[in-house]
Amino acid sequence: MAEKIKKPRGKARLKPDTCIACGARCESACPVDAVKMNEDGSPTIIEDKCIGCDKCAKVCPAEALYMYMTDEQKAQLAEWEKQKAAGGTEEELSDEDKKLKEYLKQFRGVWVFIEQTEGVPANVSWELLGEGAKLAKKLDAELCAVVMGENVDHIARESFEYGAKKVYQIDNPVFKNYRTQAYHRAMCWLIEKYKPEIILMGATGMGRDLAGAVATEVATGLTADCTGLDIDDKRNLMQTRPAFGGNIMATIMCDKFRPQMATVRPKVMDMPEKQPGASGELIKENPAVKEEDILSKVLKIVSDKKAEDMDISAAEIIISGGRGMMNPTNFKILEELANELGGTVGASRSAVDAGWMAHSRQVGQTGKTVRPKIYIACGISGAIQHLVGMQDSEIVIAINKDKDAPIFEVATYGIVGDLFQIVPALTEEIRKRRNA
Repeated sequence: MAEKIKKPRGKARLKPDTCIACGARCESACPVDAVKMNEDGSPTIIEDKCIGCDKCAKVCPAEALYMYMTDEQKAQLAEWEKQKAAGGTEEELSDEDKKLKEYLKQFRGVWVFIEQTEGVPANVSWELLGEGAKLAKKLDAELCAVVMGENVDHIARESFEYGAKKVYQIDNPVFKNYRTQAYHRAMCWLIEKYKPEIILMGATGMGRDLAGAVATEVATGLTADCTGLDIDDKRNLMQTRPAFGGNIMATIMCDKFRPQMATVRPKVMDMPEKQPGASGELIKENPAVKEEDILSKVLKIVSDKKAEDMDISAAEIIISGGRGMMNPTNFKILEELANELGGTVGASRSAVDAGWMAHSRQVGQTGKTVRPKIYIACGISGAIQHLVGMQDSEIVIAINKDKDAPIFEVATYGIVGDLFQIVPALTEEIRKRRNA
């Protein structure tokens, strides 16, 4: 019998003049710190550290990295592939790797937690069903929705219409209003029984609270505020999110624990097309969660939301102001333009930190992610933290006196000039045309 050989591994190398300086994805993907970014924003490979895992090459969108092998290693790889085809490479797995492989096999399916408040589902849940469908297709797995509440049959039906093939429904008065303890117990019970491979939740107040509690209980990883999701060739969920204040995009994977969990902000993913009348498999469960066992009680729900504090993430036209507005009083000219256009006013972090606008109006990494039809940025330089929150707008109009402001790099239309002259002139012209 031929001696079994281990699969040879090469060393990562950079193809000349191919790196696009995309934001250090390769550096963050390397598990042994063998990739370092130079001043030009391109990677340098420390060959003594490189273990040939190929993770840096897999995350590179420009295919600028590849695994270099010597002629001897190529010959060994050819021999290894022959042994693999003949079924003779299984023994090279360690006992620990075999146990991990068997453990991961237990988990299948992509789950989306359907967030609802007083019977009204959150749109981010439907957005996640659309993204979950793509992941499920790559995994050849089922797309499932988890619906909890009281009298939520209509939400289960709507989940099918947005793409779920299976719905796990828990309908009980104890779940009428969201409470961490009740929902946490029910979700962990479902996970233990059905073993999903991936769980997605909205990065909302409810989603963040529940996801953290569940991930801690089931001892798995959780990546928050993801802006991109994908699957690698080992069924790992590639979770991309801004890191280091938004200066780089990190791709995170949880390759040894299941389920893989991620939260995604509203408006980051596309809303799938609704298919009225679509149906699927409905599984009703009733975990042993009793009211007397839940420490918190909902006595009364009081809404303190004012009309002017509308959710800007749902607006189709947003006029945002930044540090260039100079003071809070000047935001009135943005309000006048918004009124003429039927839009609402937003703000950058610098304007919110200065106390000029409420945090509920903040657009950006630490505020809201928006995808309006029209986004008008006034006096906003375009820091990466702000761009993360609005760069997917259909049309971006930037008004700034600095012609080199980064906001112009993502703008559909750019106007270089004094916003205190341009914005009132725009408002007056729109008013004239509407009244003509």
